[in-house]
Parts: sequence; structure tokens; C-alpha cells
Amino acid sequence: MIDLKKYNTIIFDCDGVILNSNFQKIEAYRNAATNYGATKTQAEELVVHHVNLTGISRNVKFKYFLKEIMGEEILDSSMNTLVGNLNKEVINLLKDCEVASGMKKLKSQNQKSTWMVASGGDQEELRFLFKEKKITSYFEGGIYGSPSSKHEIIENKLKNKSFLPAVFLGDSLYDIQTAQKYNLDFIFIYGWTDLKNWKNICEENGLTYIEKIEDLI
Repeated sequence: MIDLKKYNTIIFDCDGVILNSNFQKIEAYRNAATNYGATKTQAEELVVHHVNLTGISRNVKFKYFLKEIMGEEILDSSMNTLVGNLNKEVINLLKDCEVASGMKKLKSQNQKSTWMVASGGDQEELRFLFKEKKITSYFEGGIYGSPSSKHEIIENKLKNKSFLPAVFLGDSLYDIQTAQKYNLDFIFIYGWTDLKNWKNICEENGLTYIEKIEDLI
């Protein structure tokens, strides 16, 4: 049995943990590339890169897309177009996506812990979606995302002495690496992950894994 009550802070990734949104995000990246003018092959290259870097800022992915896939100079105007395209696609595709069940009950069982979100998604986009889905109030510790990286978000929070002990709930390799870098406990949520070899990675690293947030109740 996992005892969350021992943690001062519970850190949640968003896509694949709070929202069943990983595969909608894949479609959003594909559409954003196509709308920019990429061929089908180039759009699929971006999708593969996105999946390989799940949890990392879209700014990093789009810089790679422009330079390595499109063979273009990385211009602010191009980045703004791509990010704008993606934001529209994400809002459209995620407006009806499933929210993890059991959030309200889990919160009631862990009222002394501060909840926060550290995501690779766009911060303003996250805050908009959470407000629309009426789950903002659960995360009194803040809802954070791109352009800050998860490493930057955690480093900033570590300045507060009451932050630790903390546990990170995530579903990507980058989430695991972030937890390891800052010596945070980690729970892998596999029900909606797009990490194909997640079980081997978890077992090799001695990580706890559960199917869904509801399993923590």
C-alpha cells in the first residue's frame, strides 16, 4: 500500500496522468506540422520526435522540427506560428478528454499534502483546460508548464524548505529522469502512457507502478 500522507508535496504530470490526452497530443502535433506546410512524412517525423521526448517542452521539439526536419532557420515568427497552431489543436482535441477518476476522493484523503502540476505542456493552456474541467482547486501548489522545463519548475520549488519530502506521479521517461535527478520518490502511472517499454524501465529502476490515480485511494 502506498502511503501518500508522508509527503509534503505531491507532483503530478498532466498528459497521461491527470488527463487521458497523450494520443490526442500526438494528433495535435501532426496537425500543427501539416498546417505549417510540412509533408505527411515530415509531420510523422515530428510525431516520432514528440513521442520520444514526451514530457519535454514543445519549444524544444519545434526547434528540432524546423532545423532538422524542415531544414529551416529557427525564426521567432516560425516558432510562434507552430506554437499557435499547436495551442489551437490541443484546446480543440482536449476539451472533451477524460479526467482521471478519484481525484476528489484522493484529495480528501491527503489534505495535508500540497498538490502541484509540473508538465511539459504550455502553462497557460494547462490552466485554461484545468479551469474548464473544474480541477484547478486541487492544485494549490500551482499549475506549471512550458516555457519552463520540469527541471526548472522543481528547482524553483526546492527553494522552499517545506517542499520535501515529495513524490512525483508521471508516465514518461523524462518524468522518471526528473525524479531521479532531484532524489524525489516516483510512482509510474501506466494506464494512459505512450512509453512502450515502460514496465521494463520501471522494473530496472525499482520503481512503483500503478494503472491509474484511482489506485492510490
